Amino acid sequence: MSEYIIETHNLTKRYGNQVSVSNLNIHVKQGRIYGLLGRNGAGKTTTMRMLLGLTAPTSGEVKIFGRPMQGNENKILPRIGCLIESPGFYPNLTATENLRIFAELRGINKPNYIKGALERVNLPYRDKKLFSEYSLGMKQRLAIALAVMHEPEVLILDEPINGLDPIGIAEVRSFIRELCDARGKTILISSHILSEISLLADDIGIIDRGVLLEEESLKELEAKNAKFVHFIVSDASKAAQIISKLFQTRNMQIADSYNLYLYDTTLPVAKINRALMENGIDIKEAHLCEDTLEDYFKKITGGEGIA
Repeated sequence: MSEYIIETHNLTKRYGNQVSVSNLNIHVKQGRIYGLLGRNGAGKTTTMRMLLGLTAPTSGEVKIFGRPMQGNENKILPRIGCLIESPGFYPNLTATENLRIFAELRGINKPNYIKGALERVNLPYRDKKLFSEYSLGMKQRLAIALAVMHEPEVLILDEPINGLDPIGIAEVRSFIRELCDARGKTILISSHILSEISLLADDIGIIDRGVLLEEESLKELEAKNAKFVHFIVSDASKAAQIISKLFQTRNMQIADSYNLYLYDTTLPVAKINRALMENGIDIKEAHLCEDTLEDYFKKITGGEGIA
């Protein structure tokens, strides 16, 4: 049996001449959180819709629980909870009443399922407030409650923190992490908010213009982030010559007349500072820096970062 709960093989979706997703191969491991990271319009939602059978792929294959999705929908889909688009909640009903309708449609007859789902997203059970009176953040939390109400093994969540305030984002982040760590759920979550994915995910896939550019664990991606010493000096070119001669390294970049980047972080910075000063170089700053995940995202996409 495959170690992957969700996997795709050359998954592709075209709309006419436009390619929305191209030869996508993702691998989601059991009991982990996989973050699909990309700008708006990168192909994240289209990918998730194909995973759930909501959109037919032009070519390629989706496997979930080791089975092809096509032809096995009735066996696979009841084991999945999803949030792809806002569910069609009734505005004149309460949260509890709305969930009760969905529970009946799904054949769920345990009242504690509804109560538990609402409590997990910090919404009251049997409250009299109507859905139409909910804030955008409360509506989003109710949608997440619907996704988890039937205790699915897998969650597929498209931008689940959209519309939430900072406190709500932290609550949902904690809730998703708890679902994985304490309840053993496998979770695929998409987002364009890089900082949130970096705080939440175990594994990350970076998608850009429908193409998967990277797929690794968060630890592996963080290890790729460059570390360097940034010197701001009176003469960057002369400083580079001195460092090269005295410390036998050329692993440097001169940004301009005053900024020098040294990429060999094993060298003793204090001794370098002393050598530069002894050779007439004034040092304004010298500090160790590390690229962020956003820096890495910019590097591999060749463009601007994301929020």
